[in-house]
Amino acid sequence: MDVVTPASQSKAIVPDFPGFLAQIAAEIPAHCILTRSDQTKVYECDGLSLYREQPPVVLLPENEAQVIVILKACQQHNMPVVPRGSGTGLSGGATPHPQGVVIGLAKLNRIVRLDPATCTAVVGPGVRNLAISEAAAPHGLYYAPDPSSQIACSIGGNVAENSGGVHCLKYGLTVHNVIRVRVVTIEGEVIELGGEAPDAPGLNLLQAFVGSEGMLGLVTEVTVKLIPRPQLARVIMASFPSVELAGEGVTRIIADGIIPAGLELMDKRSVHMVEPFVNAGYDLDAEAILLCESDGTPDEVAEEIERVEALLKEVGASRLQVSSSEAERLKFWAGRKNAFPAAGRISPDYYCMDGTIPRRHLGRVLGAIEQMESRFGLRCSNVFHAGDGNLHPLILFDANKPGEIERAEEFGAAILELCVEVGGTITGEHGVGLEKINQMCTQFSREELDAFSAFKRAFDPYGLLNPLKLIPTLVRCAEYGKMHVHQGEVRFPDIPRF
Repeated sequence: MDVVTPASQSKAIVPDFPGFLAQIAAEIPAHCILTRSDQTKVYECDGLSLYREQPPVVLLPENEAQVIVILKACQQHNMPVVPRGSGTGLSGGATPHPQGVVIGLAKLNRIVRLDPATCTAVVGPGVRNLAISEAAAPHGLYYAPDPSSQIACSIGGNVAENSGGVHCLKYGLTVHNVIRVRVVTIEGEVIELGGEAPDAPGLNLLQAFVGSEGMLGLVTEVTVKLIPRPQLARVIMASFPSVELAGEGVTRIIADGIIPAGLELMDKRSVHMVEPFVNAGYDLDAEAILLCESDGTPDEVAEEIERVEALLKEVGASRLQVSSSEAERLKFWAGRKNAFPAAGRISPDYYCMDGTIPRRHLGRVLGAIEQMESRFGLRCSNVFHAGDGNLHPLILFDANKPGEIERAEEFGAAILELCVEVGGTITGEHGVGLEKINQMCTQFSREELDAFSAFKRAFDPYGLLNPLKLIPTLVRCAEYGKMHVHQGEVRFPDIPRF
């Protein structure tokens, strides 16, 4: 069987724009079709603004029926499709195709049903992550995955990227909290993956779909799990004289059989970046701080807090502070969740990375990143989900200075390849998108990449769904187009280096 590659695929894609637009204009309301440059400009990138491509047309369907019409027309007229949620993604997954259409799903934002008896909610893909918890709050329930962008990010985008958040250690990622998705294929067929029954019939494709980054189909409805809000939650803020000791604290907590609701680490630069922005009460003298949350009944929380405090003192914490109220707990977390916007106070630009490593290598990797700062001549602030080893280094740079964008990309590629070297992965929750195509070649063998491509072809035989993000196989990454990262190394011997 021939292997489909982005380069060969893009040569085969010859969109019929006049025919497509004529058909769409006859079937979709005019206000859902954006073609003027001033209208489509705002869709040229997602949260990773290093990559930009203004789309020729943006479609904003208002219901599933319109999505079906649009995708049937896209397939008929050979039109590449890039799905888009709220545009908060950080890997370029929603970067437009230069010859294609962007389909924004933000208008499918209705909470269809919220059932306290079964602890489920059925929502449209455009519903904001936080809006689900707000709707469930009167019933004492909430939706657990809480990305830092939860005030804006959509549940459809969360499904596409398998988003996590500060509470993913105990309560899981999106894939652990979604039980059914309704999907429209490129042929306009509606399929359902998963279900509310304990065991859905047929092949279990739900877990494969979550995190597929818009390459398999467009989500039009999602059923999520809701969980009871705990009676009490408290956060320990622990200060450490070194990042290595903070990492050791993470290891000791997990090794002792404790699974906190949240376990986050921030280095000194991050603390100094965030504190003036949020006034969270962080220790500015610490080389690193660890935020560890316990939740449950008051007795459970008290016991776990006592155990964690004892462990952190043994490791060498220089200061321990436990939140004394719900307001203080939220303030502690506000600092961590505002780390990204706070970066704008100290740097004109920043590049937010996302890689995952075994917890035991936290100290080693952070030490290596510090050395990379000298190598690339750029600063890096580190915040991450320490409990599951998901790193979020923030590389600080100035795009107005010649060469800094390129060095930032090289810095990011080096961090990702280090993650793979120590037994980790190139992404935890941001996805691959355009950003990490090169590192897919680093992490996976050709046979594995071919298997990924074969799975995509089963859903998208025409190669129209988010085609530029297709997994690389037989071509060098530079051939994917001007939008892609042009740094890093390709490891297959028959693929030229660049």
